[in-house]
Amino acid sequence: MLAYITWNVNPEIFRIGSFSLRWYGVLFAFAFIFAYYVLARLFKKEQIPITLLDKLTLYVGLGTIIGARLGHCLFYEPGFYLSHPFDIIKIWEGGLASHGAGVGILLAIYLFCRKTQKSYLWILDKIVIVVASAGFFIRFGNLMNSEIYGYATDLPWAFKFVIDNSLPSHPTQIYEALSYLILFFVLYGLYNKTKEKYESGIVFGAFLVLLFGIRFLLEFLKQPQVDAEKTWFLNLGQLLSIPFICIGVYFLITRKKKQIAG
Repeated sequence: MLAYITWNVNPEIFRIGSFSLRWYGVLFAFAFIFAYYVLARLFKKEQIPITLLDKLTLYVGLGTIIGARLGHCLFYEPGFYLSHPFDIIKIWEGGLASHGAGVGILLAIYLFCRKTQKSYLWILDKIVIVVASAGFFIRFGNLMNSEIYGYATDLPWAFKFVIDNSLPSHPTQIYEALSYLILFFVLYGLYNKTKEKYESGIVFGAFLVLLFGIRFLLEFLKQPQVDAEKTWFLNLGQLLSIPFICIGVYFLITRKKKQIAG
């Protein structure tokens, strides 16, 4: 007899008229709250004014949401959204891409650094720590939405997503969420260990290699997000991960060399 876990959770916490509060939105918001708390501790350790963190939070928040939404629309369904541009702003209907969020965050931090004259890599080494923790909350939001799950499997921890009437499948949202939680602790420990020993950028490099390496591997278990991917050897998520991994390797090598030379 096939063993599996039946997942039949309502994505909405409650609804009043046309307004609904969804688990995904709550977890997304909590990701920012937790990130602010962690960054506040890091800024306090380095005696950086908290007002600077408030500005950074605004920049990164906007960069994350705008980048993630545009990433999904332009990477995964460009034909539909270019012909229906007003649907791009309908974030509540779903559709956010982590690769787009990554690009949005990088651009937002660049604009922040131009405004404040802070070091770009100094900011990135801190931001990526909480990006990993945010990934943990967001993937659990995907689980509550019964979305972005994997291929069918007969493993005993398979999830049958009732909303989609799916076969028992890999709960890749949980795989990814737990991987990001571990990554958060690894990066936090690496930051504390290397912040005075290495040039800025070593934590950023480790983040790119590990996070997008995890994403690349787990994509083999995920179902395609768009039909075109079904005929590809590597899906779009994997193809988009490769440049980030290469950039991360570059930073790890160059920052290590600078530390040795110093």
